[in-house]
Amino acid sequence: MVQAYILIQTEVGKASAVAETISTIQGVLQAEDVTGPYDVIVRAQADTVDELGRMVVAKVQQVEGITRTLTCPVVHL
Repeated sequence: MVQAYILIQTEVGKASAVAETISTIQGVLQAEDVTGPYDVIVRAQADTVDELGRMVVAKVQQVEGITRTLTCPVVHL
């Protein structure tokens, strides 16, 4: 199982709607509005890195109001 944090920038005023929409995507564990350089932080999981990448590109990035994403996979050292 692979987990990652997805840091999301949105259009002005769209953070709540983006977080709400993303929270319904299969594999998303949590989606929260935050302040700072990013507007929404998502914790997601998938069986493989490839599946995680497909989820981000095919589902998360397609949500209306998103301007940029940064995916940070969780590592266990």
